[in-house]
Amino acid sequence: MLRMSRRTPIAPGQESVWDYPRPPRVERVSRRVVIRHAGQLVIDTDDVVRVLETSHPPTYYLPRAGFEPDVLVPALRRTFCEWKGAARYVDVVLRGVAPLAEVGWWYPTPDPRYPELGDRVALYAGPFDEVTLDGEAVTPQPGRFYGGWITADIVGPFKGTPGTWGW
Repeated sequence: MLRMSRRTPIAPGQESVWDYPRPPRVERVSRRVVIRHAGQLVIDTDDVVRVLETSHPPTYYLPRAGFEPDVLVPALRRTFCEWKGAARYVDVVLRGVAPLAEVGWWYPTPDPRYPELGDRVALYAGPFDEVTLDGEAVTPQPGRFYGGWITADIVGPFKGTPGTWGW
């Protein structure tokens, strides 16, 4: 039998991932995302939406048009989300460094409940040298599959650590 760890107490200004809905909710937020890698700016945008789902830190979706041409390159990997639909993965290709393989995904034709995601990409925070949300360094969600971003205003426990697959 799988057991969830105790919920982390919420301090003022924090959200618990256990208060997020299932199915997930998409919302536009007034936050600034800056991603850098190998001394290069990958994206700097305040055109951000986030997906909130029970047990997961928020996943941030950024405008595909906010990336320089040829930075997002289609990868072979595909997955399927029971809520959002078929996902296609992308590599991030920057000048003079090895490509970052399968570090992001998008929904070319998202489920009709999530039209906001159709022209946006989510990126895993871990592979990049720097990912910030409103100037705060982001901690990647644990595990190799999930792409949530942990900041000081989000509390768990979070799905992704060993023993949490069945939550």
